[in-house]
Amino acid sequence: MIEFESVGKTYPGGAVAVEGFTYTVPKHRTVVLVGSSGSGKTTLLRMVNRMVDPTSGRVLIDGVDVREADPVKLRRSIGYVLQDGGLLPHRTVADNVATVPILNGTPRREARSAALELLERVGLDPELGARYPAQLSGGQRQRVGVARALAAEPEILLMDEPFGAVDPIVRRELQDELVRLQGEIGKTVVFVTHDVEEAFRLCDEVVVLGEGGRIAQSGTPEEILAAPASDFVRTFVGGTKSTRRCACARSPGATSSSARRAPGGGSLKGLTGLSAA
Repeated sequence: MIEFESVGKTYPGGAVAVEGFTYTVPKHRTVVLVGSSGSGKTTLLRMVNRMVDPTSGRVLIDGVDVREADPVKLRRSIGYVLQDGGLLPHRTVADNVATVPILNGTPRREARSAALELLERVGLDPELGARYPAQLSGGQRQRVGVARALAAEPEILLMDEPFGAVDPIVRRELQDELVRLQGEIGKTVVFVTHDVEEAFRLCDEVVVLGEGGRIAQSGTPEEILAAPASDFVRTFVGGTKSTRRCACARSPGATSSSARRAPGGGSLKGLTGLSAA
């Protein structure tokens, strides 16, 4: 569980990025922070792994203030997926995926072997492990980024607009596969986007942010579409229920990530169906 307790962030010069944000992300759920540029969504995400420290308030993981943790160890324990994968260009795909396990002490050969297995589990040919990121398509790089984030078996997965750099068709495929993946492994996911349709497709709950990280409304897509809390929310999500009905669609036969999770979920074993776009 991730808890934000009245967190704020003010940068030198007085610019306020986040002010008084309070919210709890339940375990094994996908929460999407959605808002326009400057709403503080990425700042909030980066507070979880201490890439940004709040100037007020606290962020807790399972009841422990993240400021009490060593920042390097904390970051290695949390999966992090960036736009376009954020891969190291001078390292092979397999070495990219194996990076954190090796840093955590896993023998190199064992980590590389596990990396190749993980590539296959996210729908990529293990032979791609010998290539470099520049030799992959955008969709492939994103799948490698997800594989790398999962390589150390984290409980928390942070995703910062990870699908923003790919074309709409591949983006839709990646969204569908993330929903299926979450149904298998049941991580605690915080996902950032400015795209309302993407937010509604992926989330168990969405948090609509206004200026300064203020919560304009939170809830399920159906709750927000049925009863927008303000004119700002109504405008941001598209005006009427009919204009965003398609945004609530999940993968065929799916409901929420918690409902889809396999009994005793948390294992990647047996994950199939990921395309290699």
